[in-house]
Amino acid sequence: MSTYRREHYLAKLRPFYNDSGLIKVITGIRRCGKSSLLITVLNELFEQGIPETNLIYLNLDRREYRNVTTPDQLDQLIEQAMSNAYGAGLRYLFIDEVQNVKGFETVINGWREEGNCSIFITGSNSYLLSGELATKLTGRYIKLEMFTLSFQEYLGMRNFLNKPEIPVSQAFRDYLTYGGFPKSLEYDDPDAKAAYIQDVIGQIFNKDITAHKKVRNRDTFTRVQDYLINNFAAPTNLSGIIAYLKHSEGISIKRETLASYVRLLESAKILYKCPRFDLKSRKSLRGGEKYYLADPGIRFARNTDTRVSYGPSLENALYTHLRSKGYDVSVGTIGKLECDFIVRKRNQYAYIQVSMSVQDPQVEEREYRPFSKLADGYPKYLFTLDPLPLQRDGVRHLNLMEFLQNDGDIDFD
Repeated sequence: MSTYRREHYLAKLRPFYNDSGLIKVITGIRRCGKSSLLITVLNELFEQGIPETNLIYLNLDRREYRNVTTPDQLDQLIEQAMSNAYGAGLRYLFIDEVQNVKGFETVINGWREEGNCSIFITGSNSYLLSGELATKLTGRYIKLEMFTLSFQEYLGMRNFLNKPEIPVSQAFRDYLTYGGFPKSLEYDDPDAKAAYIQDVIGQIFNKDITAHKKVRNRDTFTRVQDYLINNFAAPTNLSGIIAYLKHSEGISIKRETLASYVRLLESAKILYKCPRFDLKSRKSLRGGEKYYLADPGIRFARNTDTRVSYGPSLENALYTHLRSKGYDVSVGTIGKLECDFIVRKRNQYAYIQVSMSVQDPQVEEREYRPFSKLADGYPKYLFTLDPLPLQRDGVRHLNLMEFLQNDGDIDFD
């Protein structure tokens, strides 16, 4: 089966292909490409000469496995599949959507302990990496967080699907509007894209959210979800959401219920929380955090207005790009000023501002002001869509579209 190769993720997995001591755990929102990644790994191993009989792939979302819901049933299924792996050498076990089986951890760990088996598992929610998993697998796993297509991958997949060539600026606008769910690129009609993404969100609610925790009032949950989707990249606090729901929607909701709904949306990976970080105290702050969408298409599918809101959309695109690169990302607070992002990797920091343009002198001053309060020597970045970035005060001013197109990285030197 031919699949688009997500080289960014494959490069992270390759060192562990033949490691039977570590379980490879791949998480991410539904339909972000986890199954295709597993199939690509399987194909690479086959190309390296691994016998086909030693490559075992089980997708627990498939109809024939719908009754595999207990650890014993999962163990029996693996046992049966393994009995057909009669080739010499290491066996490779790929299990898709393993969280469908409650208590899978003990079974998977048991097969790991037997040795002679390299295990890859995927799951669509944060339960997969809960404290229970960490405890039962005793730290013997590596985690790979997967996102929908980056802009560079989006362009690559357009070519892979033989889509007609269009200017990069038009492709970027489409990416910010319709997002990067891989299968959505197969549809040219915007209504078809919206219907597909709506179906994905419906699956997430039915398979990931309600399966893990009962939502008593689906309508209220949907209103909370829509509020956060429509206010992505904006500072958020629970009190503000409670007030909005009461005055604008006529809905009363308890703070604990609201907090649990927000956690469910995070667990299902529809939203990612970006915490606030105080630059003076070097501590995380409560309240005022921002939420970013796992994919821009989520907003498109939930709205009749398809116009791009560039400020939040550019922030969102950069946020998911940086997260996929393995950076810790926070909202920076410098006194009363805000820095869009503080990016961290180990003990290295960089400061980032994002704006559509700074050609207006007032906007330029606003975007540079937080940088003027920083005197610690860490690199400062300003990302805009300006065609001729200006250079000022040692700030690295880059074109965001070009940065994402080139799969850009943060230089801490």
